[in-house]
Amino acid sequence: MTVVDAHHHVWDLSVRDQDWIAPGSPLRRTFTTADLAPRARAAGVDRTVLVQTVTVPEETPEFLALAAGHELIAGVVGWTDLTRPDVGDELARLRELPGGSYLKGIRHQVQGEPDPEWLLRPDVRRGLTAVADAGLVYDLVVLPHQLPACVRAAQSLPQLTLVLDHLGKPPIASGTLEPWTADVRALAGLPNTVCKLSGMVTEADLATWTTDDLRPYADTVLDAFGPDRLMFGSDWPVCTLAATYGEVLDVARELVGAYDSGRIFEGTAVRVYDL
Repeated sequence: MTVVDAHHHVWDLSVRDQDWIAPGSPLRRTFTTADLAPRARAAGVDRTVLVQTVTVPEETPEFLALAAGHELIAGVVGWTDLTRPDVGDELARLRELPGGSYLKGIRHQVQGEPDPEWLLRPDVRRGLTAVADAGLVYDLVVLPHQLPACVRAAQSLPQLTLVLDHLGKPPIASGTLEPWTADVRALAGLPNTVCKLSGMVTEADLATWTTDDLRPYADTVLDAFGPDRLMFGSDWPVCTLAATYGEVLDVARELVGAYDSGRIFEGTAVRVYDL
């Protein structure tokens, strides 16, 4: 079975800093597609989705050009300022750039916004509407306390597909399930929402996590979203803080078990991101 990795990153510290990476972290180095490709191929991954890392306008054109030049990357989730008045024109401009056809979605680091209802601001809502009008999806990188705003945003924009990254970053390390469970189920209750089975190992205890630690959270989204609205993502290279690329894929396969793995590991991503 071929696999689509619906969520990974690359960055080049000689081009720009990644100010979210702590000094001394193993992540504070350059990670390229050439680093990822042999790991992906060895794991049976033949297509990936490259996801933005920083909120600077230069990154998305760079990623589009990278996708055009590398057969592994089948789609890009980029960044643009949703609050700019001409966001629709900017999305159209991005799609005219070299590799512009690889633009499949937009993401913003909502997790870093102090306003828990940032997604509901009128200027943001206008930007999200433009994303939908452009035929793109919107990736949600949020913390658990921001999930209620995600629910309201999805309710108010039924024409927009919203993809929840990393299960909404539940507190796996503490073993706490509520209110995350109730909120993620509320989001899953809306038909225009999708979830990535990604980012779990770095929300658990980095040094001591086990598959059993992850299972209650994986079971929740497997039950709530089902295989048609769930997709695998490695979150490489961030995942390397806790596991290798192959280990992340292996544990995801173990957690999925008897569910329809063909959709979770390929079909959903192909459909949602139009790969």
